[in-house]
Amino acid sequence: MRQVFSRLVLAACMGLLLAGCNTVGDTFADAGAKSGADAFAAAPQEGAEAPFGEPTPQGKLLGDNPADDLSIGKAYFRAANYGMAEKHFRRAVEQHPNDAEAWLDLAASYDHLKRFDLADRAYAQAIALAGPKIQILNNQGYSYMLRGDNARAFKKLEEARRRDPGNTFVLSNLSLLQQSSRRAKAIE
Repeated sequence: MRQVFSRLVLAACMGLLLAGCNTVGDTFADAGAKSGADAFAAAPQEGAEAPFGEPTPQGKLLGDNPADDLSIGKAYFRAANYGMAEKHFRRAVEQHPNDAEAWLDLAASYDHLKRFDLADRAYAQAIALAGPKIQILNNQGYSYMLRGDNARAFKKLEEARRRDPGNTFVLSNLSLLQQSSRRAKAIE
């Protein structure tokens, strides 16, 4: 009984610590403060990964229009309404199946809904379209942390850190992973 209680306390602490570490809509080039549409307008910095996205038939990128499903999904995600975010991200990938950003955002919403089987499929699709980008690796690491799979989380986050040693999202998630590992050892 004591072990069950301590694991529940640990899970609750992890949930609070990790509440904001999954990135949606941040630039794939530098994980800076720009939103998704602004990120695609900016040129990638030297040595940084190029952003990705699928142009619409009008030549604009998905997410440029505040009324499209990707933009609406991001608004719901920021408001922590993950069910509605998932609905709009799912529509976005149905309408634009080659848009890696939409797949990544869908995976992040599945993570928060604890639908890890579907999150894994969406991450796989994003990687198939864009390759193992830093933001995808970071979000996968976060996903594994949510599941309590610290070994796989560390592997993904370390791979992301090797690619971009100064990425604040990756460094933050690595720090949270180390803190949660220390707490787990202290409770046992």
